[in-house]
Amino acid sequence: MKKPLVSAAAAAAFSAALALPAATAHAEEQKPDNDISFNAAAASDYRYRGISQTRSQPALQAGADYVHNPSGFYAGAWGSTIKWTKDAGGGGGVELDLYAGKRGQLGADIAYDVGVLTYVYPSNGLKRVAGFAGADTTEVYGQLGYGPAYVKYSHAVTNLFGFADSKNSGYLDVGANLDAGGGYIVNLHAGHQKVQHSSQADYTDWKVGATKDFGVFTGALAAVGTNAGKTAYASPANGKFLGKTALVFTVSEAF
Repeated sequence: MKKPLVSAAAAAAFSAALALPAATAHAEEQKPDNDISFNAAAASDYRYRGISQTRSQPALQAGADYVHNPSGFYAGAWGSTIKWTKDAGGGGGVELDLYAGKRGQLGADIAYDVGVLTYVYPSNGLKRVAGFAGADTTEVYGQLGYGPAYVKYSHAVTNLFGFADSKNSGYLDVGANLDAGGGYIVNLHAGHQKVQHSSQADYTDWKVGATKDFGVFTGALAAVGTNAGKTAYASPANGKFLGKTALVFTVSEAF
C-alpha cells in the first residue's frame, strides 16, 4: 500500500454514543458531573475505514475518556499497535489518538457531536520517505444522530495519513446501531473516503456486525470490506490487499 489510511476506533465510539437507545441515554443523565472511564481491547485485525492498519494481524488497544456531563464537553486518548508506518519504511509501531469535543441535543430527537481528533504516530519518520508526507493527521468532525442512526463527516485540516498534498480530504460515515434484543446490538456502517489530489485512493467501505455485552467483557464480530484500489492499498511488506472483505473479532472491556 503506497500511502495507507489509518485512524482510530475512537471514531466508532463517537458514532455509537450518538445512537444510544432512549433507556441508555436516560441512564447516562444520572451520571456524576465529572466522569472518567477507561477501556481496553484485543482485536483480530485493526480495521479503520475498512483498511487494515496491522497487515491483517491482531492489535492491542486501550484508552481513557473524561466527560463533563452537564455541558457535554469531553476529551480522551486512545492507542493501538499498528504495522503500516513501519511497513512503509518510516518505522514506529503505535498510533495515539487525542480528541476533544462537545455532545448535546438539538431539540428532543436530534443529538449532535462536534470536535477535533489528532492522530499521532511516534517515531514514524514517514516524511523522510520519498512520496510520503508525515503520518500525523488532524481532523475536525461533526455528527448528527437520530434514534439509532447517525451521519458523520470528518475533514482533514492537515495532510491525511501520509498522503502528500492531501489537506482538505474528507470522510462521510453513515450507520446505525440497532437493538436486536437479547443483549445484541446490530452494527451497520457505510463510508466514503475522498483523498484530495489522489483520486486513485478514493474508496467506499462498509461493515455489518453485532455486539454483545457478556458482563465480564463485550464481544463484537463484523464483516468488513471495501472497494479500494488493490494497488493503492497493498501492503509494502507482502503485497497483499489491505482492504479485502474479512471477519474481524474484538473483545473489549470498559471500566
